[in-house]
Amino acid sequence: MNKDDYELVYVSDGSGKNQLDKVKGKKKEKLPEIDPATTVLKMRIEKKGRGGKSVTVFYEYPNNPPYFKRLMKELKNYCATGGSYKDETFEIQGDHREKLRSYLEKKGFQVKG
Repeated sequence: MNKDDYELVYVSDGSGKNQLDKVKGKKKEKLPEIDPATTVLKMRIEKKGRGGKSVTVFYEYPNNPPYFKRLMKELKNYCATGGSYKDETFEIQGDHREKLRSYLEKKGFQVKG
């Protein structure tokens, strides 16, 4: 077996470097820049399948997971509630439509729903 047949994922030598990023042939996907003035966030309330509890759901937003994970964390802190980030949606627990709409519009986003 050749040394190049393996991908080194974890190093315990104390260097703290992620060796997976250095593997040849691997390129990081370039994500689109998010401009709040041109970005439309769609929002809805869901209750079905959640035991009657309301959840504010954002969907159909541009594909930039790091940006929207940070935004979701801000929104959860602002509403003092929990939530989760999934592949195509992110959810904030509770019915916070008006509170989130005003917060996001102050940041420059267009909010529908």
